[in-house]
Amino acid sequence: MAIKIAPLLAVICAAFSAQPLMAGNALMPPGTSVAVAKSTLTVTPEREWNRLSARPGRNSETWTLDGDDLNGLNFYSIESGRTLFREVSKKTKPLPRFSSTMLLTDIPALLENSYRIALGTTLFSMTHAEPAPFLGERGVRFSYSFRKQMEDVSRSGEAVGAIVKGRLYLVTFDAPAILYFDRDVAGFRQIVSSARLEAPVPAR
Repeated sequence: MAIKIAPLLAVICAAFSAQPLMAGNALMPPGTSVAVAKSTLTVTPEREWNRLSARPGRNSETWTLDGDDLNGLNFYSIESGRTLFREVSKKTKPLPRFSSTMLLTDIPALLENSYRIALGTTLFSMTHAEPAPFLGERGVRFSYSFRKQMEDVSRSGEAVGAIVKGRLYLVTFDAPAILYFDRDVAGFRQIVSSARLEAPVPAR
């Protein structure tokens, strides 16, 4: 057991030393509807989460309980032709782009291929996928496992997404398979169940 836990302890130490004092982070109070990912997507958490100031991409954001390396909750609102993450190297390692013509079955592959480039990992596998309603539309729920580059920590993930009026709305949750994923995945599922698309406020 010590062999498996040692890499996780290194991740925990790094997360706690780097995370709490970052400027611009904000606590999301429980029971309050919050718009996320620079969109009309809103969620209402039942517990307090920390919204990080650093964003994975243009129309995305990350929440966490203890640090995004320990429990990262990510929201994406992606229009056609855009990537999930900021480009690593547009010339040599271009990220895959979402297309409004994609099928729901293409969404897991979009996330996998984005992770392989953005995180530099070759260790990524889909473990389950099934149809699931999301935001009042047909959607997809899937789970996966992976390891980040230069790490020996196995991570589990779960995601729910749907394409609504040509735009991809995707919520993902990643955490170390030991302890953190099983402990915190219920919070992710609660937030997914609370997700709504609010009508935009008309300009005056």
